[in-house]
Amino acid sequence: MTADSNASPSGPLSQLPLEHLSEALISSAHLACNVKKIRDLIGKERKIMGVVKANAYGHDAPYIAGCLEKLGVSDFGVANIDEALQLRQTKAICDNSRILAFCSPLDSHIPFYLRHNVTMTVTDFRTMHAAAAAAKAANRLLNVHVKVDTGMGRLGLPPEKAMELLSSIEENDHLQLEGVYTHFAQSTLSDDFTRRQTDCFRHLCSEFEHRFRRSVIKHAAGSGAIICQKNAHLDMVRPGIMLYGYPPDSTTTIGPELRPVMQFQAKIIFIKEVAPGTSISYNRTWIAPEKRTIATISAGYADGYHRRLSNCSSVTINGRSYPQAGTVTMDQTMVDLGNASRAAVGDTAVLFGWDGPSAADLADMAGTISYELLCAVSARVKRVFI
Repeated sequence: MTADSNASPSGPLSQLPLEHLSEALISSAHLACNVKKIRDLIGKERKIMGVVKANAYGHDAPYIAGCLEKLGVSDFGVANIDEALQLRQTKAICDNSRILAFCSPLDSHIPFYLRHNVTMTVTDFRTMHAAAAAAKAANRLLNVHVKVDTGMGRLGLPPEKAMELLSSIEENDHLQLEGVYTHFAQSTLSDDFTRRQTDCFRHLCSEFEHRFRRSVIKHAAGSGAIICQKNAHLDMVRPGIMLYGYPPDSTTTIGPELRPVMQFQAKIIFIKEVAPGTSISYNRTWIAPEKRTIATISAGYADGYHRRLSNCSSVTINGRSYPQAGTVTMDQTMVDLGNASRAAVGDTAVLFGWDGPSAADLADMAGTISYELLCAVSARVKRVFI
């Protein structure tokens, strides 16, 4: 054995390229196509806030935010201050690009909003007073957006109480009211409830702007409302799932223009022939009806391939679709190659993406939504930017 072959991880072997057992390809070209589609829907005069919360739905938030900024997006939405700090500390976007954190913060978090130029969501009088006190102590102005609860029932005051909150912020010397926003409960339905949400929000904003004789950034539309509620586009829209290539639900179609930004794939690491009656995986949920070839793929539910896809999904290998076989395990998934496949160890199996099944179709099989499948692709799956 040579010295190099027994090298430590920090030695020469660490310099060799490592072929990853599982990876998520992230396509900047597909992202650009989706941004163009959104602009076509909303017009050039409106702003886009790129929603990059939850690590950009699993796609790598710093990378996606940087790509979006190159495409003309200068507003970004995250869930909380931790996600905002990741964007600031990685220098993924310009220092003057706006980052809005949607969640109501703990009081101890507010100084970080001030220190790192993060826009805070104010949801009630308590958070307003805490924000004003922190800004006064720092002798700085804190940029805020007010969240109004028009029917989602999650965060914010109802419209009849929100005007008093807006007025109090406007009159406070330490808070700068940049925007007002709300969120739809069922944005893809043009029903009375959704129309009431829109009308109520528009009326509130109009009343505020008339009273104080200035405008604020008004935003309400996420992906569903971008497609289905044109009256709610207002000054800015907040696309999330659309950016990543999927409609908000299986009933909403927008044509072939949206392209999946992620392709989740993994290597075949083992192949064997099995006799009729052979069981595969935990609980013996799949039994070979005849002689079969079974491939083991190096991704399981710990990587983000949902256990509910057991025995009902398929993967694509060398351009051909094969059914998944047996219970999906933590680290591996088995596939029925039939009895005439040319697949080999080292070949790539596409779990979902542009060369394989759609994440939306798999989500339907698993009884969930594409958002969850994308977000579930775990950190041990290598992101490869193309």
